[in-house]
Amino acid sequence: MAFVPIYILIMAFTIVIDYFTGIFLETTTGRKRKLFLIASIIANTGILAIFKYYNFINQNLTILLQTIGVQNPIQFVAILLPIGLSFHTFKAMSYTIGVYRGNQKAERHFGIYALYVMFYPQLVAGPIERPQNLLHQFYEKHYFDYERVTDGLKLMALGSI
Repeated sequence: MAFVPIYILIMAFTIVIDYFTGIFLETTTGRKRKLFLIASIIANTGILAIFKYYNFINQNLTILLQTIGVQNPIQFVAILLPIGLSFHTFKAMSYTIGVYRGNQKAERHFGIYALYVMFYPQLVAGPIERPQNLLHQFYEKHYFDYERVTDGLKLMALGSI
């Protein structure tokens, strides 16, 4: 997003889709439930496919069409792949699949759900954490402890002694 700020809309789109999908999955039954899950997966993988594979598929299509003497009318698109898009996509899908399977209750607090999907420390360290292992931690109260902060800073400055 630092290079192309409009990319935050991609994240916002998938967060809104998967937030409501989780709630719908928990409150509906039967065939509708499966349709909500499929729609969520298509939305997530569709965005990933556009950004990650559109030009790749178009290039292969161009080569294929050239072998039979046909010009490919589909234009290539100059877009930057948002960093971490795959991670966010699979994390969001892990949540909706978990709700679908009954392993996870749907998160009702939009901010907590958005925090789960965009939790930066996990993005850089990985792996994709299951929602049942992480979501409840966002509700725990944590208080500032000066001694713990200074101990941590000393460890970072001096290393493990």
